[in-house]
Formats: sequence, C-alpha cells, structure tokens
Amino acid sequence: MVFAQGDFIATLRGPTPLDTEGEPPRMEQVENEDIKRPRNYPMQPPTIPHKIDSYQVDLNTNKCMSCHSRRRIEESQAPMVSVTHYMDRDGNFLAEVSPRRYFCNQCHVVQTKAKPLVDNTFQDVDHLIQQQSKPE
Repeated sequence: MVFAQGDFIATLRGPTPLDTEGEPPRMEQVENEDIKRPRNYPMQPPTIPHKIDSYQVDLNTNKCMSCHSRRRIEESQAPMVSVTHYMDRDGNFLAEVSPRRYFCNQCHVVQTKAKPLVDNTFQDVDHLIQQQSKPE
C-alpha cells in the first residue's frame, strides 16, 4: 500500500510525526471505590479497586502485602492473595509469596474512567455462553 505525501494515516499518535515527541495524554483519574469488579474470563487477575500511587513494591518491600498477605487479612479485611501466589513453579507450597508472584503489577492493574482509544468488540465468557445456549 502506498500513500501520497500529505495523506493522513490515523494512529494513536494523532497528527504528530514519528520523529517528534508528542504531547503526553492526560492521566485519567484512578477509581478508588474499593468495589470488587466482575472478571471477564476465567483466570483473569482481579483488578485493583483502589489507588496505589504511593505503594512501594520493590525487592525489599511490597506494600500490597501489608493488607493482602494471609497474616494481615483479618486485621485489614482485604481479600487474601490467591493460594497460587504461595506456590513455586513445581506446585510446592511456600511460607511466603513466591518470587514469581511478588511484583503485583505484572498482572493486577488499577482502573481508570478513561475512554477507550480504539473500538473494542470483546464479549465476556458469560455473554458468549448465553449466545450459544439460545435456540436457533
């Protein structure tokens, strides 16, 4: 496909040329409602229903575990991390969270009230099952 000079190709960068640094998009407000969100597919990691701006998660500290570790859930009333977080890759149970699961933001993310940048036709598993079970 060839484009004539001056033709505009729609991109997420907008009209900013590739060799120019564009204006960064505005940071959307993070939801801070502490409401458990539904999951859209099996094994989906739960989203984080609160702000984590000042949470330190590094080699020495994991602020998330101050509420979500099994030792702290009674006091914090936060849900405990899944037992799979206490297993090594061979399925053996560990006393502490596995190093493979220690950095929470590898899988878990906060939610914002951002407008989608591209169209999305995703349908959750319940919707697909419901469609399949309808008589034709």
